[in-house]
Amino acid sequence: MSQAVGLLVADRQATADTIVAAPAPLQPIDLGDDAQVTEVLDLAVRVGEVVLASGTGVVDTTTQVQFIAATYGLAKVDVDVTYDSIRIWADRGSLLPPASTMRVVRYRSLDFTRLAAVDRLTRRIRSEIVPPGDARAALDAITGAPHPYQRWAATLGWSLLAASIAALLGAGPIVALLAFLTTAAIDRTNRLLNRYGLPFFFQHMVGGALAAAPAVGLAAVAGPLGLTVDPTLIIAAGITVLLSGLSLVGSVQDAITGAPITAAARMLEVVMMTGAIIAGIALALRVGEVIATPVLPVDMSPPRALTDLPVQIIAGAIAAAAFALACYAERRALAAAAFSGAAGTICYVVAGHIGFGPVTGSGFAAVVVGLAGGLMARRALTPPLVVAVAGITPLLPGLALYRGLYGLLNDQLLLGFNQLFGAIGVGCALAAGVTLGEWVDRTVRKPRILRRFGALRKPTIVRRPKISLRRKR
Repeated sequence: MSQAVGLLVADRQATADTIVAAPAPLQPIDLGDDAQVTEVLDLAVRVGEVVLASGTGVVDTTTQVQFIAATYGLAKVDVDVTYDSIRIWADRGSLLPPASTMRVVRYRSLDFTRLAAVDRLTRRIRSEIVPPGDARAALDAITGAPHPYQRWAATLGWSLLAASIAALLGAGPIVALLAFLTTAAIDRTNRLLNRYGLPFFFQHMVGGALAAAPAVGLAAVAGPLGLTVDPTLIIAAGITVLLSGLSLVGSVQDAITGAPITAAARMLEVVMMTGAIIAGIALALRVGEVIATPVLPVDMSPPRALTDLPVQIIAGAIAAAAFALACYAERRALAAAAFSGAAGTICYVVAGHIGFGPVTGSGFAAVVVGLAGGLMARRALTPPLVVAVAGITPLLPGLALYRGLYGLLNDQLLLGFNQLFGAIGVGCALAAGVTLGEWVDRTVRKPRILRRFGALRKPTIVRRPKISLRRKR
């Protein structure tokens, strides 16, 4: 089994397992040289910018920045990471003034290839003799490189994600196909709106309206055509796709690990974007009611039988891999993401049939995803965030959000608030479970240098011996 996994995801060790006691660089920078210190600080803060923009939590971002600085001799640094900025101060001793720099994160990018490339660059800086200038040039090449796939591949990934979520919820071929086409239209429309600089709030609102429009149309023609379909699953799949791009894991992880300011900012963003999605769906449903084609609510049916488990596993695996593809993950990470999605789906379905509720089942599945995702990511040389976020995507509460919205719109306040609070609980359980799983993984598989010294050490000054070129007489 381990050999098969190794063949799927590349049988190599990952970052945390290959950190060694600092042989590089052979000569740390001169702390009295302002130019060299500034160059190292700029390199460290720019690496932090990439990982923070990709949704990494504050603790991991801080560790990455400190890792780069310590490698070049700046062992005593203080790093302050907030939602959109990184500040770093370096203590150069009692005889020199401290050095500092700051960088504002002006973008959010789900480019997992860039995140993995920066992770490999960090490993290379630690294990090889990489001067700061060369490392900075390599970082410029990474951030300036185009996406590894064409834009239509990302659209295909989002559309395949929607179709897989619909199949996971029990939809037939017609609903799954409509979910696929609807998501493709949402992605292309929002891409066009983004070119004109429309704020993301309104982009999500447009996406929610586009997700509900085909459901309204299908509900209008299903009766006359004699179709037995559930149009609301198209909306649920669209909600899941729109939610998957939000930094839910990072916000809850920051709250748990002691970064309340950044956690509050990220959570506010998640709430605002979710509200925009709900507003767009509500607008489309009201238009449907005006033209006398209301969308029926999803029935509160029991969980699907275990005989459907193979279909659910396949749908969960495809959904996770499709999300990773849409976020430009590397090819070797797609297999790890699919494995993580399948494992999370199995745990959630089995927990539901045992008798656990959606919140508990989601938390248990997320712990397994975080643990297995961390291990798989190490084998695939991919940051654990990539596999973990992809693994919980099939479990996002898109259906519960729609049920809650429909209840509020139809004066069923008790049902509506119950479903909405349940969706919030599921989201928090997923993020908390992933955080716990990754913590267990890092604790069990801690690198030797961290087990021995407890923290990253300052590089030891090692000087090359001078070779005399004089001939012996």
